[in-house]
Amino acid sequence: MGRHCGCRERLYKLDSIPFYAPVASDDIVFAEYDDTEQMLTYRKSVEHSGNSTIQVVLMDPKTDINNIRDIFSNMGCVSEKINDGYFSMEIPFDKDYTLVRQKLIELEDKEIIGYAEPCLSDKHQY
Repeated sequence: MGRHCGCRERLYKLDSIPFYAPVASDDIVFAEYDDTEQMLTYRKSVEHSGNSTIQVVLMDPKTDINNIRDIFSNMGCVSEKINDGYFSMEIPFDKDYTLVRQKLIELEDKEIIGYAEPCLSDKHQY
């Protein structure tokens, strides 16, 4: 999940791009061990980093997902691939999301990808 924030028990700073939770890297979150899930489980965000997280699914099986990731990497966005059909991408707080979103919409209109915006920072809202 991330690094434990020393003095405050159960607060963690995320050090990677999340795949499913509505948070972003460098956010500080409250998490606790869930006996049912048998793992540390996100409960709530405590401090937002200003980064945003976008989930991208490949819709066109003829397209190489790494080529799509490279498009966004060239725009300053880091991503982590979960498999050949899905990745999560971080929009750093200092990047203009407008251009990234235009490219997402363009690729979605061409039915190459689908995307979701589970964690948009205040700066990246449109």
